[in-house]
Amino acid sequence: MAEDGRTDEELFRAWCEGDRKSGHALFVRHFGSMRRFFANKADDDVEDLVQRTFMACVESRARFEQRSSFRTYLFGIARNILREHFRRRGRDGATFDPEAQSVCDSGAGPSTIMAAREEQRLMLAALRRIPLEHQILLELYFWERLTARRIAEIFELPENTIRSRIRRGRRLLSEQLEKLAGTRALRESVQEGLDDWAESLRGVIDAAAAERG
Repeated sequence: MAEDGRTDEELFRAWCEGDRKSGHALFVRHFGSMRRFFANKADDDVEDLVQRTFMACVESRARFEQRSSFRTYLFGIARNILREHFRRRGRDGATFDPEAQSVCDSGAGPSTIMAAREEQRLMLAALRRIPLEHQILLELYFWERLTARRIAEIFELPENTIRSRIRRGRRLLSEQLEKLAGTRALRESVQEGLDDWAESLRGVIDAAAAERG
């Protein structure tokens, strides 16, 4: 709830009716989450994609019927914006399949996010090498601490399907960590503490964004 006592839904309704201050308050409240959402996927396009997400939020306001939270509604839009972003930048006109292809498959270079720990750098790289849909799901799970139920609202899929995809995503991530780890000690460190290392990246991404201003 905002400092003035209004919920997300109340702010959004006022914004849609032309109250720009309410729109700004909503933007400030969710900007960090949106920036994290795009950070390890779109690199230099992050700010533009965040702006496009909020604009699309208003343009598609008729879809928001408050059966879900405003936050999951916003993440659903961000997911669609991101998928379209990769489809448009397909290599040599090829179709990008977010169910099967990763950020790295799209031709993107290494992540620009700087992490102090080797385990964190390895985790960032591994996430970019699993299919985009699984990367989105795991980052929502680890960084936004969303439940399977909330993620199901974003993906518009049954909750049990999302639970299965979380398990599948973790397996894919572990496979990439195995391939990328340069030493046995590093591989064991990150695999044994996978959840903690993955969640620790939230602070890394926020710190990197703060440095960029």
